[in-house]
Amino acid sequence: MNPVHIRIAGALVFLLTSALASAADYPAPKEGDWVARDFRFHTGEVMPELRLHYRTLGDPSGEPVLLLHGTGGSGANFLTPGFAGELFGSGQPLDASKYFIILPDAIGTGKSAKPSDGLRTKFPKYNYDDMVEAQYRLVTEGLGIRHLRLVLGNSMGGMHTWLWGEKYPDVMDVLVPMASQPTPMASRNWMLRRMMLETIRSEAEGRSRTRRWPPRASRPTSSWTSAWRRRPPAMPMTFSTNGSLRATTTPRPALNGSRPRSWRSILPTMNATRLKPQSRSAHSNAQRTAGFT
Repeated sequence: MNPVHIRIAGALVFLLTSALASAADYPAPKEGDWVARDFRFHTGEVMPELRLHYRTLGDPSGEPVLLLHGTGGSGANFLTPGFAGELFGSGQPLDASKYFIILPDAIGTGKSAKPSDGLRTKFPKYNYDDMVEAQYRLVTEGLGIRHLRLVLGNSMGGMHTWLWGEKYPDVMDVLVPMASQPTPMASRNWMLRRMMLETIRSEAEGRSRTRRWPPRASRPTSSWTSAWRRRPPAMPMTFSTNGSLRATTTPRPALNGSRPRSWRSILPTMNATRLKPQSRSAHSNAQRTAGFT
């Protein structure tokens, strides 16, 4: 091996060793479950027992910090060399020897209560308010913490962070919402999420409520649009100009006697009502400001 290769190999070994050391330079997380009794959802539905899973790092006597994960993830998402290895180690911004770090799994994710545990479509409908309420009860009732030094969240967790500031402004000193904006969902993000919800609903209406869950067409993937291309929805979608989206009951004939290769090859069924020219601007503005729940 020539000197250049030796130097390159040495550099790689150094980087790998540094990364491993950084990842291990914080206390091992502890996992636990807490049950919220008689949890009331925003719909008025009450669950006698709502299981909430969480992880903690550091000593409970340290300054408490709450970290909230994104859609489809869990508190374990933060336990990576790129995050925990850069923040939780000795002398780092969230040094686990000084801070008590709390990583909850939100309702419907990780090891917390979720529809796929058994209730499926009978599971109470929940929204961000319910998820934040559950986090608040976990922190205050489950862990006995009355004041947080910091609430930090990413993506969906960022939206939760905004709500923490609105619902419980005196409970924390600092809010750090990341990759999120306190605005209604819109555009492609709104459309894809609505498609997933309508696919689940349309399949559930035509099959037993105890069927396999979630539907194959709606299982989370790293690229949901790729999954959509591979398997068109069980029931085609009908779009209308008022922003609504519903499943039709008439199946589309396969092209050339075979299944379409992708959703792009399926012509959408339009259920549009022509708008008067003078009403287009108001209609567009209304669509832009419409929220989604």
